[in-house]
Amino acid sequence: MKTTKTKQTVETAKQQVQLVEGLFTPFEAAHIVNVLIEQKVNFHKLQKLRLCEGDECADITYENNRINELQNEKQIAKDYIAIARKEGYNVVINGTLDISFIK
Repeated sequence: MKTTKTKQTVETAKQQVQLVEGLFTPFEAAHIVNVLIEQKVNFHKLQKLRLCEGDECADITYENNRINELQNEKQIAKDYIAIARKEGYNVVINGTLDISFIK
């Protein structure tokens, strides 16, 4: 019996999108962070709904966990920005979205 080895070629592509960058008042920063996280929460809620559609027994554990994690992250960010507000600081936000795919 003859063994054949094949070499796989990996092709990658990368793209960066600057979602948010700049200096903001605490009020502006809180709004930006809240909107970004809420959009992510809404995505997972829609995923959960999609999974349950037609299958009431679907495993939605991952989606529920992500929603809870995001709610916690939102609260942490809110508390952090509240410190900036209280101390009279502005807030710098730098949010880059890195997109890549592999073939």
